[in-house]
Amino acid sequence: MDKVVATALEAVADVPDGASLAVGGFGLSGVPNVLIKALYERGVGGLGVVSNNCGAMESGLAVLLSAGRIARVTGSYIGANKEFARQYLAGELEVELIPQGTLAERLRAGGAGIPAFYTPAGVGTQVAEGGLPWRYDGSGGVALASPPKEVREFDGTEYVLERGIRTDFALVRAAKGDRHGNLVFNKSSRNFNPLAAMAGRVAIAEVEELVEPGEIGPDAVHLPGIFVQRVVALTPGQATDKGIEQRTISAPEARGTVSN
Repeated sequence: MDKVVATALEAVADVPDGASLAVGGFGLSGVPNVLIKALYERGVGGLGVVSNNCGAMESGLAVLLSAGRIARVTGSYIGANKEFARQYLAGELEVELIPQGTLAERLRAGGAGIPAFYTPAGVGTQVAEGGLPWRYDGSGGVALASPPKEVREFDGTEYVLERGIRTDFALVRAAKGDRHGNLVFNKSSRNFNPLAAMAGRVAIAEVEELVEPGEIGPDAVHLPGIFVQRVVALTPGQATDKGIEQRTISAPEARGTVSN
């Protein structure tokens, strides 16, 4: 039952070229940076990544993206990642963009053994009708477009059929975890991390605080250990190394002033 692995490199040692990965995180919150760096150090490439976004500020999945290690991305947000946009428009990267809620449910459904489900999100758009550019040809043309999806009517409302997602591996980050793989996530890092772990056939979790079994109360567990196969305990330095995407402060002259 002890799922603790000594190092991140050991935890990802069997991830091969061309593997599919579900990766947790939301912006810079809850991103498994240590496991991603371990994959980078191993030189693994040709990866198919499923994640809300593909990294930012030269961190997270941006490390693998900039090195040309990612072949396909399924996600819901590109954001301000200029290298992502360059590779996509140049035809170097295949991209499937889907609504954010649909992405979350596709991951959860895959992990729960549900092959497909109907949702109203995307009805009447290219999400359902097809034609979204998955890959460009580098000259402004579309080399590969999304296919149409099944649409059915239930009680007078149209719904589009979406497939559950399963991946070879999942990389996630938790605030706390025990040796059995039970995990607790902090605030917004809970958005996609539990779902990504559920979708992976082999889920690997880096945890900021490792505790013994029984120290996390049953009602406090966000993700049961049955969904997690490997746990890596972070060092204090790794656990506190967290970026800030947008820093906003008040002007010096405005501090301490009181308005009527």
